[in-house]
Amino acid sequence: MNSVNLTGRFTRDPDIRYTDGGSTIARFSVACDRRFKQEGGPTADFINCVAFGKTAEFIEKYFSKGMKIEITGRIQTGSYTNQDGNKVYTTDVVTEQVGFGESKAASQGTQGSDGNANDSNEGFGQQDEYGFMNVPDGIDEELPFNQE
Repeated sequence: MNSVNLTGRFTRDPDIRYTDGGSTIARFSVACDRRFKQEGGPTADFINCVAFGKTAEFIEKYFSKGMKIEITGRIQTGSYTNQDGNKVYTTDVVTEQVGFGESKAASQGTQGSDGNANDSNEGFGQQDEYGFMNVPDGIDEELPFNQE
């Protein structure tokens, strides 16, 4: 089975193009850290990816250089002859599903008043020293899945 899972950061903003038929194509490169690193060797791989249609539109709208992305897709190889007459071989990951690799606050590097990222409480009050907050008044404690 040809299946790939990647987590990495955009090395540049995605290159967005449109076909004559109105379909969207996004090409981008992702830097993925290597789990095992050899002294003096590379610490990351730079992987070329391509997305089509709604996935490409989602990438265009929400991702840019430096953001972390999670990708599920497949490897596709190909070749072409360049202007000099040389045959060039390509390997791309065709993205089938994508997701955010980190929160918006983490990707923007925002910090709250206490120096911690993600200090936004969505209006629910101040967090205590352990990161917990009080449940706002007016929220029912009986949830639908607890009904008898």
